[in-house]
This record gives sequence, structure tokens and C-alpha cells, in this order.
Amino acid sequence: MTRRTPAATGTTPWRAGNRPDGASTRTTQRTTGPTRQRRWVIPVTIGVVLAAVIAGTVWLAAFVDDSPSDPAASADAGVEHVHGLGVDPADGTLYAATHFGLFQIPDRGPATRVADRYQDTMGFTVVGPGHFLGSGHPDLREVEKPTRLGLIESTDGGLTWTDLSLSGEADFHALEAVHGNVYGYDASGGRFMVTANRTDWDTLSTLPMADFTVGPDDPDLILATTEQGLARSTDGGRTFAVVDDAPPPSSSAVTAAPPGNNADRSREPRRR
Repeated sequence: MTRRTPAATGTTPWRAGNRPDGASTRTTQRTTGPTRQRRWVIPVTIGVVLAAVIAGTVWLAAFVDDSPSDPAASADAGVEHVHGLGVDPADGTLYAATHFGLFQIPDRGPATRVADRYQDTMGFTVVGPGHFLGSGHPDLREVEKPTRLGLIESTDGGLTWTDLSLSGEADFHALEAVHGNVYGYDASGGRFMVTANRTDWDTLSTLPMADFTVGPDDPDLILATTEQGLARSTDGGRTFAVVDDAPPPSSSAVTAAPPGNNADRSREPRRR
């Protein structure tokens, strides 16, 4: 989200007869005829034009939004730039984690923003009824929060979030909870990481990727989308090799998650 800067209104007008470089444009009474008229008309005309520009600048500044800490004051982008999808097993509700907040997506009708929050939830995964894990960047109104949220958790369906680990350090663009572990891709350092207790993390490898998925039946099998194409690990993410005979990915989404966890995800490869 980009903060807009109010239009400048500090331009100092100058009157005809007083040029900014200090030189005088004053004429004498001895000048007569058309020449005298021309010499007076030029500075007067410039002065009128500058006055009009200054007046227009002041008018425009009155309509510039100077409250960047309040996203709700600007146009609501709604469900746009989706980072992740997940189904809450509590009631089957589909959630969309987006660049502009978390939304509930009904079968029909408009989406509903959760808790009137604009948190940029990047990594997102459902781990139980009403129980979500996420990462990303805070709502701009939460000025006390670091720009990188690390691993965060919600146990009330996204209404509130609490910090778990790596606050201010990691920006997980992809998260997956499987086999008793949480796997994450930290885009700020290109690190593929894992934790068993959601507090202490191990870096398994360093590989730029857009997304990944862990085999539901084999924790050693991990697939990742990379700039070179589909990559596969057979040692739990410690090493990856590009799959030579795999078709080029048409998007950044890859998933092998079982029903009830994450649905197909769509993320950009790198972000700020």
C-alpha cells in the first residue's frame, strides 16, 4: 500500500515588477508607444499565470487524502490480489487471504471482510476449526507492528491474530502445516524453513520459489515452483532438483494438500 504525499502548496508567488532573480522589470515614464505596453504586458501576464497555477494547486490539495494510516478512508479494493485460499472445517466456509485483508467467500453473493482489517496476509493455511496460521504485513493502521509479521496465529476465524515467532524477521509467502510440522518459505531471505513447535525454526535450504507443497503421505517429498520450472525434493527440502520432463508452470500455484486444508493458491514470486 502506497502512502500518497499531499500536493505541494509552498510556492511563493511574485508580483509583476519583481523577478525571482532580483532583476527589476520596472519601466520608466520616458518609454512611450507600443514598446512600453509590451514591456508591461509580459510581466503582468506571467504574474496572472502563476497566480492561477497557485490557486489551482491550493484547490487540488484540498482534495488529496492525507491520512495514509487509515486504509478504510480510500477506495476499498475488496477481494483482489489473492495470496491464499483455505476452507474452515468448522463450517465449510471458504476464506481468501488477500493483499487487502481476509475475506469469507460465500457460495453466492458478495464476499465479507473479516474484522474490518486490511492486513496483507501472505502465507495462509488452515490448521483446524477456526484455527489459521499466516504471515505477511500489518494493516497500516497498526503502526506498532513490524513490517514483517513472521508467523502469526488466529484461533477465532481471523478476527484476531497473535505473534508466534520471527516477528520483524520473516515474511512467509507460503505456509503449510502437515506431518506435525509447519513448513514456510521466507521470501525476505529465500529460505525454505520448518518448525515443529511454531517457535524454533530450522532452515532446510535456500531456493527462490513461488510456492511449495509437501507430500501428504511422504514428508520427504516436496514440490516447488521456481523460475526454472517445477523442482522436487526427496530429502525433506534439503536439496531440490528441477524436474526436466515437467511441463512449464502456467502459474505460481502448486498444491497436493488434502481436502479441508488449503485450496489452490496464487501468489506472485516475490513481493517487496
